[in-house]
Parts: sequence; C-alpha cells; structure tokens
Amino acid sequence: MNYWLVKSEPFKYSWDQFVKDGKTFWDGVRNYTARNNLRAMKMGDHVLFYHSNEGLAIVGIAEVVKEAYQDPTTTDPNWVVVDLKPIKAITKPVTLAQVKAEPTLQDMDLVRLSRLSVGAVKEREYKKILVMGETQSLR
Repeated sequence: MNYWLVKSEPFKYSWDQFVKDGKTFWDGVRNYTARNNLRAMKMGDHVLFYHSNEGLAIVGIAEVVKEAYQDPTTTDPNWVVVDLKPIKAITKPVTLAQVKAEPTLQDMDLVRLSRLSVGAVKEREYKKILVMGETQSLR
C-alpha cells in the first residue's frame, strides 16, 4: 500500500462535505507532478486529507476506491481524477506548524513542495501523523 496527501481549501470542499458526500472524484489537478501522483494511486491506498489556505491541518483519512481515469471536467486527455471515500477523521488535527516542527517529517512533500496539491507520503510519515493526531492505525 502507498500513502498520499491531497489538499483542499475548506471553503471550496471541506472534510465535512466530503464525509457528507461519502465519495468524490479528485478533480481540477493541473500540475504535472500532482497528476503523476494521481496516476500512481492504487485501490486501497490511504490518503491524508489536508485543509489548505485556512485551517492548515491534516484532518482526515480517505481511501482510493477507483484508480485514475479521464478528468470529467476537461476534454484534455492529459488530466485524470481518482475516486476517494472518507474513512476516518483525524482525532486531533495535525497542523502544518506541527508537521514543520517535527524533525522526522522535514522531507514530507507537504513541507518541501508546499504548493503541490497531491503529494506522496512515506509509510513512516503516515504513521507519525497518526500518532501526532492521536488516531488509531487503520491496518
């Protein structure tokens, strides 16, 4: 299994709305690195849900339920989406400040590539976020 992080501005699409919807396709990605990360996602991969712009915190965990396919919001075949479903809220949201202050997370895409909307997360980073968020492991 691989791990990822997606960013969403809560006023556009919040964790609460995602939970209410029960499932969504992750669209609107127009950065090649982020797009390549979407293409690399596999069924069952876990995805950290990050509130960007306001909140600045990892607030939930989602799962990939459908692998990359054509982004329905564009006819350009270069862009793809994946389907995600919410799994669990992070018990204690992990802020960007906390991530930046944690020495073992300094290499995270969230820190190094701050403008990247879909980033890879190493297993050890994922587990550390769960500990920081006081959230039980899902597997």
